[in-house]
Amino acid sequence: MTQTISDDTDLTAYGTALLRVSLGTMLAAHGLLKLLVFTPAGTAAFFESIGFAGFLAYPVIAAEVIGGAALILGFKTRMVSLALVPLLIGATIPHAANGWVFSNPNGGWEFPVFWAVALVVQALLGRGAFALDSMRDGQGSLQAQAA
Repeated sequence: MTQTISDDTDLTAYGTALLRVSLGTMLAAHGLLKLLVFTPAGTAAFFESIGFAGFLAYPVIAAEVIGGAALILGFKTRMVSLALVPLLIGATIPHAANGWVFSNPNGGWEFPVFWAVALVVQALLGRGAFALDSMRDGQGSLQAQAA
């Protein structure tokens, strides 16, 4: 039997999973960039140059890498998403005076604010399909699960 996708087919769990994996990938990539390319010491120096305490680079790197991995896997999605929102709000601060558009000199604030909003949306939607927590909750598989 052939199934088709119609307007009444509920694909919410798959869209939620796509958002979760996309956010996790972007966060992990930014954390790994800070860790492996810029180095923690270089990231700390950059943080100091924009008015943040240099030591904050270390928990930021950890939050991006570990939080990104947790989102990709679907582990504690709501909690991790909400925990990462302050990180993105903090990332907005150095760009606030540069205007809205991220392509402005020194970057505007649109991109980190968009990420923060997307993380709140993820927290509201839940884990979606193919999440590790689906197995941990006794649902038995990584198939599509509503929130």
